[in-house]
Amino acid sequence: MPAAAPTWDPQQYLRHADHRSRPFADLLSRVPELPAAGRPPHVADLGCGPGNVTRLLAERWPTAHITGFDNSPEMLARADRLAGPTAGGGRLDFAPADATDWTPAPGTYDLILSNATLQWVPGHPDSFPAWIEALTRGGTFAFQVPGNFDAPSHVLMRELSESARWRDRLGDVLRHADAVLSPGEYLERLVGLGCEVDSWETTYQHLLTGEDPVLDWLKGTGLRPVLTALEDDPEATEAFLAEYGELLRRAYPPTAHGTVFPFRRVFAVAHKEA
Repeated sequence: MPAAAPTWDPQQYLRHADHRSRPFADLLSRVPELPAAGRPPHVADLGCGPGNVTRLLAERWPTAHITGFDNSPEMLARADRLAGPTAGGGRLDFAPADATDWTPAPGTYDLILSNATLQWVPGHPDSFPAWIEALTRGGTFAFQVPGNFDAPSHVLMRELSESARWRDRLGDVLRHADAVLSPGEYLERLVGLGCEVDSWETTYQHLLTGEDPVLDWLKGTGLRPVLTALEDDPEATEAFLAEYGELLRRAYPPTAHGTVFPFRRVFAVAHKEA
């Protein structure tokens, strides 16, 4: 039986909002100006989460109609607080959608952007042709995904989930190292669709503070499938977190200045021919 879709906790996710928003800003800085179409730009944020970075799109394109899409009711409820007219005369709204089958009409958007979402979507590159077709001429598809599935944080999580104690309940709930492609593979896919492509990777050195900060970070993202699978058993949840937290403390020991959490991310910006 397939694992249940993870449930999300916006408050936990936003605990590290400053660190999480930096890759979005770096991605956005490489997005070119949108086509001059004689109307406000149409922008889609696929996997908008709580909307905290979606609203930054309105600062870049003040007159735009921006729609954030997500499949999490919890995230959309938080994001909806930000919906409404924007200061520059545009509009920000949110709607339910799942990136696994989201297929907007051709020529719908001037920009489709996705921030730290596609790693949750098996086979997501197969959707690229439809998403490029959904762009207006001269439009852009831009995304970033975590590229750290072979990092200790994720390797240890998988190993523990597949151990004798946990495999019956958790053995099939986590993604593996092939959840995303390399920058070169994304470039090849998108160039093959007729786009001019900029792809790269960056490893951020996040300096985290507080008790068990790497565990706290992962409770908002990568651990969501585990927490969802165990949500009806608080005792098991605490036992798993205790074991995993100990492993993380060894892998990411605190220093005098905090805990360094290296985090690789993969970026691509695909510009459709005008």
